[in-house]
Amino acid sequence: MTTGAILRVLACLALFATGALVNGWRMSAQVAKCEAEQAQGAATRAEAARTDETQTAIRESKHAQDTIYNADRLANLKTGIDVDVRAELARAERLHRDTDSRSATYRAQAQADAAARSDLADKAAALDRQLAEGLGVVASLGGDLRRRDAEVAALCDQVNIERRLRGDDSDQACLSK
Repeated sequence: MTTGAILRVLACLALFATGALVNGWRMSAQVAKCEAEQAQGAATRAEAARTDETQTAIRESKHAQDTIYNADRLANLKTGIDVDVRAELARAERLHRDTDSRSATYRAQAQADAAARSDLADKAAALDRQLAEGLGVVASLGGDLRRRDAEVAALCDQVNIERRLRGDDSDQACLSK
């Protein structure tokens, strides 16, 4: 081979090597870029995971607080209910113990009511008798009054008849009805 051919081959090899070197650099840059993108993605995912863990911890803490509050409130409600139930049971027991006393009171009231009703019935019967007697007196007096009115009217008519007999029609004893 000639020197020119060797130089050409060497130039081609140098060009090839330079191209390979440049391609290697490009590939390294692309690899570095991919690695950087992967690292950035990993960092973003790690930050998202850390944010999610923080929010989960906050929610778990709130859940624990709410659970404790709810349990305390339920315990307080149950305590209040138990106190109310015990008070009602004690009241029912007192009422049960006083049943005989109240029963005797009710019987005494019923007997007093019966006596009062009997007394009222006697008074009503007496008033009824008095009313009947009063109606008889009113009827008798009414009859006496009507008889007297009839007698007075008859006497007036008789006086007028007597005056007409004398010829005196101007002076009437009683006015005509």
